[in-house]
Amino acid sequence: MLIMLVVIIIFSTIVVYKEYQNFELEAESIQSAFIQKQKDTIVFDTTRVLDFVSNAYQSRDTQIDEEDLKKQILNAIEQLYGRQDGTGYIFVYDFKGIVLSDPVQRQNIGKDLYRTQDANGVMVIKDLIDISRTKEGGFVEYQWLKPTTGSLSPKISYAKSFEPWGWMVGTGVYLDEVEKHIQTQRNILKNRLNQYSLKMVFLLVILFIVGIIGIIITNYILKKEISSFSHYFEEASSTYAKIDEENIRLSEFKKMVHYINAMIYVIHQRKQKLIEMNLTLESKVEQKTKDLSEQNILLEKEKNFNASLVQAQDSFIKHSIHEINTPLAVIMTHIDLFKMKEGENRYLTKIEAASKIISNIYADLSYMVKKNRFVYTKKHLNISDFLDERVDFFSEIALGNRHKIISEIQNDIWLHFSLEELQRIIDNNLSNAIKYANRGTDVKVILLEGQEEIILQFLTVSPKIEDTERIFKAFERENDERGGFGLGLEIVHTICQKENVKIEVESDDEMTVFSYSFKKEGQDEGLIT
Repeated sequence: MLIMLVVIIIFSTIVVYKEYQNFELEAESIQSAFIQKQKDTIVFDTTRVLDFVSNAYQSRDTQIDEEDLKKQILNAIEQLYGRQDGTGYIFVYDFKGIVLSDPVQRQNIGKDLYRTQDANGVMVIKDLIDISRTKEGGFVEYQWLKPTTGSLSPKISYAKSFEPWGWMVGTGVYLDEVEKHIQTQRNILKNRLNQYSLKMVFLLVILFIVGIIGIIITNYILKKEISSFSHYFEEASSTYAKIDEENIRLSEFKKMVHYINAMIYVIHQRKQKLIEMNLTLESKVEQKTKDLSEQNILLEKEKNFNASLVQAQDSFIKHSIHEINTPLAVIMTHIDLFKMKEGENRYLTKIEAASKIISNIYADLSYMVKKNRFVYTKKHLNISDFLDERVDFFSEIALGNRHKIISEIQNDIWLHFSLEELQRIIDNNLSNAIKYANRGTDVKVILLEGQEEIILQFLTVSPKIEDTERIFKAFERENDERGGFGLGLEIVHTICQKENVKIEVESDDEMTVFSYSFKKEGQDEGLIT
């Protein structure tokens, strides 16, 4: 139910984000199209004016004074161009920056504005003159006084020169209108997002109600199942009673019924045999029997019963571990499938990290069951590559705990060692480092090769370890608040003793370092300091 709720929230967030992203793209498109349209307009207007000036210049009457002709042309330009809002006018400057024509600010005519700067430091007139003298002219963006508002507004102007008279002719357009249009679109988007939010809240409320009902039903079923188990164990404590599989609904519990009944059967048989043995022994004591062979037979039976009990217990643990591995494998597989389909997700990352922690616990339990009955084959291993793989495996767990694993691994270091036992050493040290390191600090892993030894180190900024020997004992933890079974370092210690791997632990208020020295082939001795 929680997963479904998370999926709905993620989906709704993606929809809202997509709407916002589409709007941003649309706003950029509107702005680009608007600016391009305005550019085309001012280029057209400027070109027409220059054509008019050029035509007047070429067809001029030589008897008319040239200065009078210029005044007539400037007057005609002022009368022909401009909009009702006071924009779109044609301005004319000479190449020295002297204002020749400005219908809006006529008081500037005759003034030298060559070095005029806007609020952003743009040399407006100088830049317009410079760009106008290029072959095709050009555009300049700057801040300028808008006639309709009396305040500075962003403006873009196009300018091109008329070389015979040394004129810079141009016109421009104010860009603040596009912001008004975009703001209108933003308001539409805001209303749309509000509607999505309301729908999402409504859906979450429905899911919450359904979830509560589902939890109530699930709790009822679980209580009933647990009650059946409790009643059975109460009966089994005094009599031989079996669990009726038909009374169990949950498939996971049904899988356990067979093994529990088998275990209780073995215990009951043992109990009955013990009773029989006690009766036999009492009879033999009373009668001072001389037949010691029967006692040996009974003792042999007792030994067999004890062995069968241990075997049944081992079988129960092994099958329980197997039952844990199956759903764990399903979870890990579906996480990978979801990431391939949907991409990374911070909630899924936490689930994956937790699953990897369970996987490490499973591996420890599996090793504990097999270690006295299974010989792990040693191989010639590239410990550098293998350590890189394990660091990569624990990286998600580290990130989920706000840590980062920093590795300094020397390449191509080879070691003759059991792959399974080497993994238990590395995994348990990485797991403990992530668990006990101070939040937000880095976990450092170092691997280097000396002349006689291969050194593997795990460094953390963590609380000081007061007793560095106690932590290697089974079910012992330096900090009980961090959880765990206390088996990890005991497994590490057992492997290191067996394989003559030297362990060193250094811990103070600033740093804790676990060091493991693997003897190269031909070297011996291992100890803890």
